[in-house]
Amino acid sequence: MPVITVEGPKTDDLSKKRDFVEKVTEAASEFYSLPEESIIILMKENRQDNVSVGGKLLTDKK
Repeated sequence: MPVITVEGPKTDDLSKKRDFVEKVTEAASEFYSLPEESIIILMKENRQDNVSVGGKLLTDKK
């Protein structure tokens, strides 16, 4: 059973999250030739003050 971990920015839009996991699950199911019920997705949300790019916090890049 595949476990897919996705790290990204925090979002409170449950509709977008539902759509995202449905699409990723469908793609993984097709790729692995496994039923969708066997695909696990873990979403890790990161606040912008916990992520840096090029030595700068994303919070400071706004």
